[in-house]
This record gives sequence, structure tokens and C-alpha cells, in this order.
Amino acid sequence: MVSAQMVPGKFLIEVIAEELRSNQNIFRPPTWAEYVKTGVSRENAPENRKDWWYTRVASVLRKIYIKGPVGVIHLKKSYGGRKNRGSRPERSESGSGAIIRLAIHQLEKAGYVTIANTSGRIVTPAGRSFVDKLAMKAKEELPELANY
Repeated sequence: MVSAQMVPGKFLIEVIAEELRSNQNIFRPPTWAEYVKTGVSRENAPENRKDWWYTRVASVLRKIYIKGPVGVIHLKKSYGGRKNRGSRPERSESGSGAIIRLAIHQLEKAGYVTIANTSGRIVTPAGRSFVDKLAMKAKEELPELANY
């Protein structure tokens, strides 16, 4: 049995994003997604302006799957980066909380994520089977994943 932890994240996120893109009635990018940066530390909006939303939602789902109960603050830190402040020393800045919250709400609406008893979100059994099924699909499609 292949799980999400056995498949490299890049391949798994691409497969999950394709599946989420086909489910447009739940996973729909907001109207402001074309123009927004993904964090304070970024200088521009994402390059693939049309499809970056599905990639981010897939990435959030994978992070919640792997790291257990995870809150928005933890995800903001992991999606953050180094801010260029000119001649002043660089500082680490967190990612956009609105993007992460909306992605989590869409995942909750689909039934893949739920609120844990402790703080944070966890993957539901339906979400776990969804991700595991797509991990198996990614393993079968890509020959370089035969080692996994």
C-alpha cells in the first residue's frame, strides 16, 4: 500500500491539483486570486496565475496529511519566506493567512479535513483515502517512482 509519505511531494501535489481542478463546484479560486501575492515576502503574484490556487490547496492538504493536527499559524510559517528589506537585514515573514484559511475551508466543505479535538486540523478518513488513492495513481503513472 502506497501512502502520501512514500511519494515525493512534487509529484503528489501535481496529481492532487489535477483532481481538485476537475471538481470546480467546491474548489474554486476566489476572484482576487489572480492579483494577490502569496505572502509579504513575495514581490509578485505567482507566475502561473490561473492554476496556482489548486496547487496551493493540494499542498495544504498534503501538509495536513503528513504533519497531523496543524493550525493556520503553523501553515503560515511554513509558506513564509525571507523578506528583502533593501540595505537592512533580511527577516523571515509568514505567508498569507487568508489564502490558507480559504483553502482549509474548501477542504472542510469537501469533507477531506476536519477540526481536531486539540488545536488544528486533521485529515478525515475520506481525505486519507483520497490522498492515498492519488498517491497510488502517481506511483503507477511515473516510472521513476518504481522505487517507492
